[in-house]
Amino acid sequence: MRRVALCYAARNATCPTIPNHPKPPHTTALLATAIAGRIDSASRLRSRLLLVVGPPGSGKSAALATVHARTGRPLLNVGLELSRPMLEIAADQRPLQVRPLLEQLVDAAAGQGGDVVLLDNTEVLFEASLRQDTLRLLQGVARNATVVAAWTGEVKDGALRYAVPGHAEHRHYPAEGLLIVNVETGVDAP
Repeated sequence: MRRVALCYAARNATCPTIPNHPKPPHTTALLATAIAGRIDSASRLRSRLLLVVGPPGSGKSAALATVHARTGRPLLNVGLELSRPMLEIAADQRPLQVRPLLEQLVDAAAGQGGDVVLLDNTEVLFEASLRQDTLRLLQGVARNATVVAAWTGEVKDGALRYAVPGHAEHRHYPAEGLLIVNVETGVDAP
């Protein structure tokens, strides 16, 4: 898990995520407004999940911080908050504890700020050793609260992707039916 956190912090070319793209033509304020505008749509879904998708350094964290500042909605640094209790758990038991720990974190945060929780630095959920289906995990957690989650990756050809094909952390999902704010295009996807 440490490697993922360091990789994210460094935002360097060795990260397993989609390669950096030029900064999209948006401002943090406009992206935050787009996210805030889609929260109501997410709250009406069975799985109340809104994904904010973009490459590393594209402004997802800044936009979520702006939504937090404007609305007071709780903002969780998943990498930090989930890693703390995971360090106390034996490595072979960690995959079994990811979902209950994440649910506890989201439920506690939702209790503080209504029923919407913002999740940033979610890269730890893709750690290969945790053996998680990350999208299904987030959808499951988003049944009890509206979850707005940063997703470092891209939407391309109708698919939601994380990491490059062939990498241990690579994930590829159909984007159809998902509620997405695409940082690169500034519009909903797919």
